[in-house]
Amino acid sequence: MSSKITFYEDRNFQGRSHECDTDCPDMHPHFSRCNSIKVESGCWVLYEKPNYTGYQYVLTRGEYPDYQRWMGYNDTIRSCRTFSYASEGPYRMRIYERPNFQGQMMEFSDDCESVQENFCSHDIYSCNVMEGYWTLLRTPQLPRPAVLHEARGVPQVQRLGGHLRHHRVLPQNHRVLI
Repeated sequence: MSSKITFYEDRNFQGRSHECDTDCPDMHPHFSRCNSIKVESGCWVLYEKPNYTGYQYVLTRGEYPDYQRWMGYNDTIRSCRTFSYASEGPYRMRIYERPNFQGQMMEFSDDCESVQENFCSHDIYSCNVMEGYWTLLRTPQLPRPAVLHEARGVPQVQRLGGHLRHHRVLPQNHRVLI
């Protein structure tokens, strides 16, 4: 299945637009701001900074007439990537209490309702996704922001836009409604 997303500089799908159907590490040449989005197909991760860094927003099919609808902090989107996932595992991810994969570690292979209640440390500063896609939610009551990872390591969580201590962890075989 192909993916398609359209970015608009102004609210309510007005102003200059840019259509995208593949990953884009630098969207600045296409528009200076993003105030509305239409996701026609696929699942997308939008990033506040180029090269897939900064705050991340997970969008599924639908219309987002202003950046508050995708729970954006501002009108800045600088990179995007599409993703798909299998409904079956395997899924493995490790979190660490210190940057660069140091200190106490906890490994996940399934949903964890509250990282804070299950992890021995109050702070999480790095994570390493070994298999599958994962969604990290701030709390079960407030799913904002959602952070998606494919198999890769993140040596310093600040690159993702914050700490992870109040997150719920879900492997992507779960449906997450945003």
